Order: sequence, then structure tokens, then C-alpha cells
Amino acid sequence: MSRPKLGQSVRRSRWSHFTAQNVPSLLALLILIATLVFYAVLFSTSLGRLPGNFELTSTTNNAMPLVFSAVGQTIVFLSRGIDLSVGGMMDISNSLAATRMGGSPGSMVLWSIIILLVGAAGGLINGLLVALGRLQPILVTLATLSIFQGVAIKVLPQPGGKVPTGYTDFLTNPGHPWALIFIGLLVLFWLAFRRTAFGVAIYAVGNDEESARANGIRVVRTRVGAYVVGGMFAAAAGLFLAATTTSGDATAGDSYTLTSIAAAFLGGTTIFGGRGSALGSIAGALVLSILISVLFFAGINQLYEDFYQGLFLVLAVALSALVGYFLRRKK
Repeated sequence: MSRPKLGQSVRRSRWSHFTAQNVPSLLALLILIATLVFYAVLFSTSLGRLPGNFELTSTTNNAMPLVFSAVGQTIVFLSRGIDLSVGGMMDISNSLAATRMGGSPGSMVLWSIIILLVGAAGGLINGLLVALGRLQPILVTLATLSIFQGVAIKVLPQPGGKVPTGYTDFLTNPGHPWALIFIGLLVLFWLAFRRTAFGVAIYAVGNDEESARANGIRVVRTRVGAYVVGGMFAAAAGLFLAATTTSGDATAGDSYTLTSIAAAFLGGTTIFGGRGSALGSIAGALVLSILISVLFFAGINQLYEDFYQGLFLVLAVALSALVGYFLRRKK
């Protein structure tokens, strides 16, 4: 029996290391592909054709708020935190966009920047209370969730307002799946971000805070920064939500708190910090968005949709954990 050459052994070792380290994200990608195939089969069976431009566009546009909120949640998770105020910040962002944003390009750009800064400020409050105040992240962000929701209702007491048509066409064009460009930009952002000093510090703090501090990483600054970035992503998710619905609702973002957590979990990010990737969370967000259409074409009663979504999530996360366990045993 011939022995493998040294180069082949090195390549196999690197591939084994890569798969072991990225198995949750790879599994999330495989689950996304399987969900897409299943959706296409059900769609074709029901309507006699494959999904087209309209279906791709509407599905992508509807997924964008969850995609951005899941990426923000992932960054907080990696620092060994959690952000339950995501939905409240999306409410503020959504309400401000619908009531303050004018139709001129200058107004749209200005208010987009202001709303992102509001998100950063909300994240800063969370981060300071958690990192400096040493308060439990769940309690802090649950409290700020209620505060943010109250602010959103003050801005927009009743559903209404209007998002400029030009803004809607730019973020979520109803005629073409332009939102895929933003997903591509998110992927590029993450590939660059995780290699920055700040990105490395977030992973280090999430893995072992004391070891990170011993290696010169400023733990407090890193944790606060993670919440600030997470808040900005939540605000961006609210902007996409406003663009998708073309109007405002001070409660529209509430459901995204839990679904952003679910998408991050499905993508393989752990709440214990230091492990995960926004790429997996993006895939997880797309899976959860497509799953709604899968259940519809499968003829599932709407009363039981939450049950099947929860069952699917449990099975997917359990599968990821099981495969990861066996791969680590083989190393």
C-alpha cells in the first residue's frame, strides 16, 4: 500500500483543519442549498414552473432586514454577549425613516447617516452598561429594548409615514434582485473585518477574556465596540425594513430580536463567544426567510408554521453540533 506524499498530507491536514473550524458555516450553506432545492421542487409542483425573477426579488428583499440584524447579532455573540434590543433599534430606525426622510438625495443620505449613528449610540449605551457596569447582557438589552420601543412609538405613534420611492428602489428594488449586491458587500465586509485588529480582538475576548487581556487586548473597548457595531447593523436592518414596507410601523421590528438570534445559531455562532461567522449567519437568515415559502407551498396550516419553524431550527442546530463533534474527534 503506497503512502501519501508529504505535500498531499499537508494539503489534507489543512483541509481537515479548515472543515473542522468552519463546519457550522459550511453546514449552514448546505442547508441553504437544500432548502432552495426543496423550495424549487415544491414551487414547480404547485405552479408548473420554476421560481423566476419576481420570486427571487421578493424573497431576497424580505430577507434583508433579517440578514443585517443577524450579522449584528453575530458580532455581539462573538464577544460573548447578546443583544435583545435589536428589535427596538429597528423600530426606531424604521420610524425615523418613514417620518423624517425627504425625497431629495441629500436628505436620504443625511438621514441614513443619522439613523446609523442613532444605532451606534444605542449600541454604545448597551456596551457601556455591559462592559463597564458589569451588568448581565440579557438584563441590560432587555431593558433597552423596552426603552427603544418607547422612543419609536414617540416618533411614530401610529403606523404610517412614507419612505421615498427612490430610497426603496435603491435598497430593495421591486423589479430586480438588487439586494443580492448588498449581500455580496456584506460578505466582502466580513472577510475583511475578521482580519482587522478589532475583528481578531473580538474573537480573542470571546474565547478567553483573561488570555486576551494578558496579550494586550483592551477587553472593555472591544466589548463596547462590538455592541456599537451591532447597533449600527440593527439600524441598517431597520432601514431595509422601511424600504421593503415603504412605510413605518413602531412595532414592525419586534419579531427580529428572536429571529436574528435564531439565524445566528443556525449559522453556527455560539452564545459562549469566540466561535462563529457572519457568513453562516447570512446563510441562516436566508434559510429562515425561504422556509416561510417552503411551508406555504407544502400546504402547512399557518397556525402550525411556528411549530415547524422551531422544529426545523432544533434539528438543524443539533445536526451541526453532531457533525462538529465527530469532526473534532477525528482530528
